[in-house]
Amino acid sequence: MSVRVRYFAAAAEAAGTDVEERSEPSLAVLRAAVVADHPALGGILDRCAVLLDGTRHDDDAPLAGVTHVDVLPPFAGG
Repeated sequence: MSVRVRYFAAAAEAAGTDVEERSEPSLAVLRAAVVADHPALGGILDRCAVLLDGTRHDDDAPLAGVTHVDVLPPFAGG
């Protein structure tokens, strides 16, 4: 099972990439793994919106059947 993680704005800068393929089984495990692999994400990931196939999730959702995860940092402006 593989999921495409797409990073936007400051999250992409912190991760050093816009997209990567991951294989973690759940959102909580994914969060921990991307911070371990990209330590600069640790400072912003908790403030990011995380969308699984376009739906926001804040809990430990399973990633089985999910095709993409979007990591969206807070945006400035109104």
